[in-house]
Amino acid sequence: MSESNFEVVDAFTTGALGRPGQRTFVIQVRAEGERRTIKCEKQHVSVLADAMRRTLADAPTPDERPAAEAMDLEDAEGQDWVLGEIGLGYDRDADVVRVVLHELTAEDDDRTPARVSARLTRVQAVAFCELADRVVAAGRPSCVFCGRPKDPDGHACIRMN
Repeated sequence: MSESNFEVVDAFTTGALGRPGQRTFVIQVRAEGERRTIKCEKQHVSVLADAMRRTLADAPTPDERPAAEAMDLEDAEGQDWVLGEIGLGYDRDADVVRVVLHELTAEDDDRTPARVSARLTRVQAVAFCELADRVVAAGRPSCVFCGRPKDPDGHACIRMN
């Protein structure tokens, strides 16, 4: 399939399309006049943000952030592929985070999966983490009794029956 290596990233962002309970999560990379929008699960977004935080735990927190509009999704309705594995690394000398996103493929699929590699500044990584927290938290509220998500159209609580 395709391999994209972005050494200078304009935006590394995330978002959710649709209403709570029916949202489609995406991670988007924009760089060098190109855009890759990868469909993923909410857990991918949450785990990636947590892993970035742990990776950068000893690095100084940047004072700046990208402009808010730089973190907005652009034309995310059509996704390039579905996310499978995520790779993450930190180059302390260059002070950059490398994120590698691999396409999810079936075991019997003999083609080479798509891959996106993005080199993020610490500022971009921290901004992604902050946005990821807001995107994940914007979902359905949890039931105080059973902990399961409450559907806007009603909730059959297993503990209240």
